[in-house]
Amino acid sequence: MTTPIDELSVRITADTSAFTASLDGLARQADGFSGAISRAFRDAVVGGKEFDDILKGLALRLSTMALNAALKPIESGIGGLLSGLVGSLGGVKPFAKGGVVASPTYFPLSGGLGLMGEAGAEAIMPLARGPDGRLGVSGGGAPVTVNIAIQTPDAQSFRKSEAHVAATLARAVGRGRRGL
Repeated sequence: MTTPIDELSVRITADTSAFTASLDGLARQADGFSGAISRAFRDAVVGGKEFDDILKGLALRLSTMALNAALKPIESGIGGLLSGLVGSLGGVKPFAKGGVVASPTYFPLSGGLGLMGEAGAEAIMPLARGPDGRLGVSGGGAPVTVNIAIQTPDAQSFRKSEAHVAATLARAVGRGRRGL
């Protein structure tokens, strides 16, 4: 005895725009080649061209189409690179104080070209060496004002502890500069 099986429905959605565009490109190339064949035979019949010349012309047309199709990705890549470089040269924006790059931008790099902002906004932060020699993000912070209140019973006792207070203050400022 057979057991009934439940039905299963699956809905599949996919972005086929690249496939459709590729098919459209192939259709245009096929139309172009068929047009070349038609012109070649028309030239043979009406113009009296030799069949050998017609075949050479068709072979040249076919090889040109194949070469153009093969070079298209390279042409697109170089075109995009050059347009990015020319676009970035048109309006030079300094980032000495930092900034944000929100779209793909090429920049010179010791080994060639770098790309930033390709996946969204990226920050540029200026770096500086601290008194301890470490490299870190500079700027961005507002100046800090420190008020020190010293209470003494008289001016004479303050003068006696002045060197000690100055040394303690200098150590505290040094630690603050190092981020400790």
